[in-house]
Amino acid sequence: MNDINKALELLLGKLESWGEHLILMLPNIAVAIILMIITFVIARFIRNGLDKVIGRISHSAALNNLISTILYIALLAVGFFFVLSVLQLDKVVISLLAGVGIIGLALGFAFQDIAANFISGIIIAVQKPFGVGDMIETNDYFGVIERVSLRTLDVRQPSGELVKLPNKMVFENPVTNFSSNGTRRLDLELGVSYGEDLERVQQIVIEALQDVKNRVKTRDIEVMYDAFGDSSINFKARFWISYSRQIDFVSAKSDAIIKIKKAFDANDVMIPFPIRTLDFGIKGGEKLNEHLEQLQSQLKDRSNN
Repeated sequence: MNDINKALELLLGKLESWGEHLILMLPNIAVAIILMIITFVIARFIRNGLDKVIGRISHSAALNNLISTILYIALLAVGFFFVLSVLQLDKVVISLLAGVGIIGLALGFAFQDIAANFISGIIIAVQKPFGVGDMIETNDYFGVIERVSLRTLDVRQPSGELVKLPNKMVFENPVTNFSSNGTRRLDLELGVSYGEDLERVQQIVIEALQDVKNRVKTRDIEVMYDAFGDSSINFKARFWISYSRQIDFVSAKSDAIIKIKKAFDANDVMIPFPIRTLDFGIKGGEKLNEHLEQLQSQLKDRSNN
């Protein structure tokens, strides 16, 4: 019984001590509650105001929400540490700060790739080198941007596949934006026979391309010869088109090929087939049939003898 009585006395003494300490801390607790309420109100007010300010600067909803959320959490954390100080829990504050630092360092090493994609996404959102609906090519992928998030870039390829590219890859590699200025140059490679009048062919091609679909009329058509091929003289026809979708480029190229073929047919311009010359040991300029006739007569003479 004595042991039980001693245990009860110790317990009651401890509870009494806690009660006295709680009574002494009541003013601090009241101040801490008021301080936390004020922190919530101020943090929410600043967050709403920041949303409006950032919305005028950046059109990325994900980035705007990220910045305002980070600031909101930071303000709440500051208020929470002040509350702990008011409650005379300084040692807890120091322990929490040390723990946050260690946890942050560990998470930094464990999720460095995710962090790299995240930071790259923030930079892309700020710089805005492209937007949803743009036609781009990057990392050997070509297609239309469907979504820009803080972690990935979603690209829909012409064949229908959806590719999710990590923002780190996009940020570290070249990106070609075909929709940046609304126009694109189309290059066609062709060849004509060595027997054609090159200046005449040049004029025929220029006239044929005048009314190609989507062509920008204010830009000149360029037809330049650039190589002697195996069976043709090769040239490039260049002209500019209005470009917003890949179908604009494909349809313009198809229309240009049709018009050039019709113009060549109408003007008897020959597009040569690949030719291979067989060497029979005949001197240049001598016809094959004449040489065969000579061989045939020689064989007849030998048979007669």
